[in-house]
Amino acid sequence: MPLHRRVPKRGFVNLFRKEYAVVNVGALAVFPPEATVDPAALGAHRWIKKSKRDAVKILGEGELGRPLRVRAHAFSQSALAKIQAAGGQGEVLP
Repeated sequence: MPLHRRVPKRGFVNLFRKEYAVVNVGALAVFPPEATVDPAALGAHRWIKKSKRDAVKILGEGELGRPLRVRAHAFSQSALAKIQAAGGQGEVLP
């Protein structure tokens, strides 16, 4: 029997999958009001690694009580709603 039939198969790995560095809305409460939060600012606070700054996603866990301008590559619906409810704005980066 050939080797490729004897060895068990382990599934599919998508080589083009994009992995996001995840940050919750509650963690953004450290920034002062009216501040601009972008991947560089998150990297300065060491919430994301340098290698993952090209894909950042903001999730909706936690509360945000101040208006911030958040720039990220992706947002969850609840995170965007919480940022806008606090008086801030969310901007999607290319």
